[in-house]
Amino acid sequence: MTVVITAKLTTTMGGSGRPPSLAHERVSVMQHVRRLASIPAIAAVGLLALAGCRSEPGVAAYVGDTKITEDRVTAIVDEAVRSRSDEAGDAMPVDRGTVVSTLILNEVCAHLDLAPQPDQPPVTAEQVASGFGISADTEFARRGAEMQNCLRSLKVGPPIAPTKEELADLMKRARAAGAIPDGMSDEDAARQYDNRTLRGALAQRKVLSDALTEHDVSVNPRYRPLEFPLLFFQTGKPAVVVMLGEPGSDAIVERR
Repeated sequence: MTVVITAKLTTTMGGSGRPPSLAHERVSVMQHVRRLASIPAIAAVGLLALAGCRSEPGVAAYVGDTKITEDRVTAIVDEAVRSRSDEAGDAMPVDRGTVVSTLILNEVCAHLDLAPQPDQPPVTAEQVASGFGISADTEFARRGAEMQNCLRSLKVGPPIAPTKEELADLMKRARAAGAIPDGMSDEDAARQYDNRTLRGALAQRKVLSDALTEHDVSVNPRYRPLEFPLLFFQTGKPAVVVMLGEPGSDAIVERR
């Protein structure tokens, strides 16, 4: 018997550079802010050093010569915590990793080639805030909306076919997410997941990965690996991610 996977993937950005429909976008934005909030909270800052390198403990990340300081991250998190509503319920809290991801992408987005989307209403600070149960007047809500609108407007090239390694990673993530029916082989699932939506997300990842490399993004080891999701399985788990900074735990070297 053939099992068909339906409604497999959800993206916060259109498969060919165009955002999804409005109804789809509302769901996607909420999924995205909730996914970002799942990055583990980071412990207090401490000195990390490796032989031959000098860490800078007050820096969360670099984007070129721009420093995203731990003090700034703390101020944004503290403001969000103070504004959290009593009716927030199970809304995810704003944590340090979430803030670092948002600030990195905002810095990089300022240098990217964007295609305005006049037919699509912009993501608002109110939408971002509602996902975390915080005030729309907070810096995090404003920066989060800016980031979403930038990502929705990215200019990307044609869809990219996944490599064997990328399909293997997708299947590993799909198994962990419970997004492959029992009894279905990885080979059969991969054939169904390899569609235009996936290939569009891979094209978007290439644009972001190239930009992150070009702008020399480096992330404090305590935040690594810092992954940003671009595409989700139907279960809400990330299917395609872009790595922000280094995947390992080498120390940040101060720019001079």
